[in-house]
Amino acid sequence: MKAITFVTGNAHKVAEAAEILSGFGIKLRQMDLELEEPQADYVEDIAKTCALRAASMLRRPVLVEDSGLFISALRGFPGPYSSYVYKKIGVRGILVLMRGRRDRAARFLSAVAYSADGKDAKVFRGSTVGTISTVARGRGGFCFDVIFVARGQRKTFAELSLHEKNALSHRGKAFRSFARWLRRRKVIFPS
Repeated sequence: MKAITFVTGNAHKVAEAAEILSGFGIKLRQMDLELEEPQADYVEDIAKTCALRAASMLRRPVLVEDSGLFISALRGFPGPYSSYVYKKIGVRGILVLMRGRRDRAARFLSAVAYSADGKDAKVFRGSTVGTISTVARGRGGFCFDVIFVARGQRKTFAELSLHEKNALSHRGKAFRSFARWLRRRKVIFPS
């Protein structure tokens, strides 16, 4: 089984990515590095910059993932600042901002960046369209999963099993895209 270093401190992301990539014969090694995350308007730019920095530091191939929740009625807020906003105002804060709004459309975006050498990075994207629920529901997932309902679903991401969420999620789509690309190139990672 191929192994690659996934640079993140988020155990939930590791569990989701590991479940997806194991189906492609790829094993993850988690490493939590102190990387200064750039302030940017696009999750793709954040993931790419962090992947380049991590690959340069570690001198081995790495994956980095960044994602955001983009809410239409809030003009795309919190977007690439989702993690920060979650820490500051949480789910309750978003529900307060959404109180009384009829337009509840939202989408989750994910960018998975792969860098083999720290000089170049390839970015894989995933997107899931849905709505913001009126109340938090569920115990699974993390961050804003308790208020996001994917199109065609009745349950929030937090009410789905890991496998069910991965089948629908932005992150699942991005990691599957990476795995298919990697399989076509028959990349072998150093041990």
